[in-house]
Amino acid sequence: MSVLPKKNELGFFEIRLESIGGLGANLAGKMLAEAGVLGLGLNGSNFSSYGSEKKGSPVKSFIRFCDANTEIRAHSPIEQPHVIGVFHEALYKTVDVVSGLLPDGIVLVNSTREFDEIKSDLQLEYGTLAIVDALNIAVEEKTKVNTAMLGALFHICDFLDPDSMRNVIRKTFEKKYPHLVEPNIRTFNRGYEEVQFKTYETPKDAEGKAFVRPKPILGYETQELGGVMTTQGNSILKDLSGSRQGFLPEWHQEKCIHCAECDTACPDFCFVWEAGEDKRGRKQMFLKGIDYQYCKGCLKCVEACPTSALGDLREMLGYAEAHRVKQNFPYVTGGVR
Repeated sequence: MSVLPKKNELGFFEIRLESIGGLGANLAGKMLAEAGVLGLGLNGSNFSSYGSEKKGSPVKSFIRFCDANTEIRAHSPIEQPHVIGVFHEALYKTVDVVSGLLPDGIVLVNSTREFDEIKSDLQLEYGTLAIVDALNIAVEEKTKVNTAMLGALFHICDFLDPDSMRNVIRKTFEKKYPHLVEPNIRTFNRGYEEVQFKTYETPKDAEGKAFVRPKPILGYETQELGGVMTTQGNSILKDLSGSRQGFLPEWHQEKCIHCAECDTACPDFCFVWEAGEDKRGRKQMFLKGIDYQYCKGCLKCVEACPTSALGDLREMLGYAEAHRVKQNFPYVTGGVR
C-alpha cells in the first residue's frame, strides 16, 4: 500500500525548493531525497537548477518520490509541485516562487511575518501556508537555514520518517564535521516543532497556479546590435535586496571616523559620500549613509570597519527602505539630482 498522500498522473509526489545560493537548498534536496529512498524504500530523484552557483543568485532544487514499483523516467524540472519550500521570502520580488502550485498544495516560507501578509505578497488564493522562522533557529543553533527548513518539510510531508533524516544528518556531518552533528539535529527538531500552518479553503472547482516559464528579454528580434554597451555600469540599475541572506550592515554615524575602509571593501556601490570640511576647515569626504538597493548583505564592510560604526543587523521588513540613502549617478540618470 502506498504511503504517498498524493500523486500526479505519472505517480509522483513532487517538491520544489526555491532559494538563493548560500542557503543550502541544493544539499537540502539531496538529503530529503536520500531520507525518502533509504528510510522508506521509495523511488526518488533529486536535481537542482542554478546558473553560476554564485552566492545570492536564484537556485531551485527538485525532489520526486514514487512507489517502489514505479520507475522514474521523467527528468524535467518540476512545474506542478505538491509542496514548495521558499528559503528566502524576498525571492517573490524577482521569481514567481509559487508558479504551477496545485490547488491543494502547501507553501512553506522562511519568515517571521503574519500569514495574511505573505499570502498577499505571494498572490495565493487558497491552499495551505506554512511558516517557520528558520533563520532565527539557524542563528541560535549556529547552523544553516536548510536544516531548519528540512525539519519543517518533514512535518509537512508526514509520510516521511524524521528518524531517517536524523540518520542522514549524522551520516552527512560525522566524518568531516562531527561537532556539527548535534547542533544540526537540534535545528532539524526545532524546525519540525516550530512550523505553523494556516489553511485557506479551496473551492471544489479551483484551479492551480499556472506555470509560467520565464522567457529571455532579448531574443533574435529584440537583441541589441553587437558590440554596443548601452549601460556600461548596468549593476547600478539593479536591486540586490533579493540576494540578501537575512542580515544588513547597520551604520552608527556617531562612531564613524569616515576612513572609507567600508567603501574599499564594498563590491556594490552601497556607501554614499558627500564633500565637507573637518574641524580645521580642510576639505574631506564624509559618509552620508548606505544605499540598501545595492546591498546584498555580504557584511564585508562590517569586517573591514576599524571601529564599531558598522554592525550586523537582522533584516526587518521595511528597514532598508526607511534607512536608505540614495546614490547619485548623474551620468546614468541624465543629470544631477
